[in-house]
Amino acid sequence: MNHPDGLAAEPKNSGRRWGFRPSFPVIMFSVLGFLTLGLFAFVTIRPIQVLPRITLGPGYFLTDANGAAVTNEDFRGSIVLYNFTYLNCTAPCPETSGTLQEVQARLDELDTGGIPVRLVTISFDPARDTPEALQAAAAKLGADPAVWTFLTGAPERLKWLIGGGFSVYYEEREPGDFRFDPAFMLVDGAGVLRAEYRTAVPDPDRILRDIRLVAEEVHNRQGVANYAYDAAHLFLCYPR
Repeated sequence: MNHPDGLAAEPKNSGRRWGFRPSFPVIMFSVLGFLTLGLFAFVTIRPIQVLPRITLGPGYFLTDANGAAVTNEDFRGSIVLYNFTYLNCTAPCPETSGTLQEVQARLDELDTGGIPVRLVTISFDPARDTPEALQAAAAKLGADPAVWTFLTGAPERLKWLIGGGFSVYYEEREPGDFRFDPAFMLVDGAGVLRAEYRTAVPDPDRILRDIRLVAEEVHNRQGVANYAYDAAHLFLCYPR
């Protein structure tokens, strides 16, 4: 229709601007793309590092240097570093107590936010490592009884705990002479095994770092950060 002045009339809808409307598949692929990029960045950058949850630590019922009964539940809520040996262990036997001495001396370097750190030495020679012998060994090593506990128990319980629960080999070749694979085990406050150090002389710096990582996870698992920690475990964001 012509305008009275001879100008062509504008279409009635000429003022409407038509925007691009992406289809549902385009939206979905875009979202998936962003999620993939985000996960790739998370795994690559690893803003959160965690220790693996290896398995549930074994339960036990043993005796300490005072002759008192001690169970794994007595350490609930504490981060615990275990080692396994016998007091008559001398060179070339792989003596492991020196590592716990250094860790004990350096605990002040850690800020665990109030989470206790405990050291536990378990002797698999109960016939000789009596409570009195354990007391003497603790005094010789300068063990703080509030931090470092010495335990032993019935042979069958020890074999179940050390050999079965922690998968650490030991064998008495002759009375008072053992062959064993040195090992240290780090268990968190929930009783979950978080790190294994299968050597006679692990790096104390690494042990202290791992204790710090466990403590940080306990304190930081709140709100949205809880999902971030779950993602870190899912994508194996473990320290190198």
